[in-house]
Amino acid sequence: MTNKVVIDATVVAIASKVWDYYTNPIHIINWNFADPSWCCPSSENDMRVSKTYKARMEARDGSFGFDFEAIYDAIDIGKSFSYTMGGRQIEENFTPIGSNTNVQVSFDPESENPIDMQRAGWKSILNNF
Repeated sequence: MTNKVVIDATVVAIASKVWDYYTNPIHIINWNFADPSWCCPSSENDMRVSKTYKARMEARDGSFGFDFEAIYDAIDIGKSFSYTMGGRQIEENFTPIGSNTNVQVSFDPESENPIDMQRAGWKSILNNF
């Protein structure tokens, strides 16, 4: 698939704080899930090109879980990063807007689920952040 899906959200915080909370595993576990019935019990982030980001996603009732894993392709500290996950490309940008920050995520959709469902899931995670 070649059509990127793009979502964004404006966060009421300065870009340096948004970057820290978005990329630091201590914080990632507190927001990286699309629905309150899910959780992110663990996260690792070696934020260097060719290194790995990992997050464990689980239903709170223990009925299902999976590991989200990606390899970084490019990083511009505080501004943007891109990674590859299962052959799909994702780019995330952090743009200061006064004392707020716009976070934009652009991703290649996967083929197993409808695009609207994927967009809604990624947007829900971003809104949870």
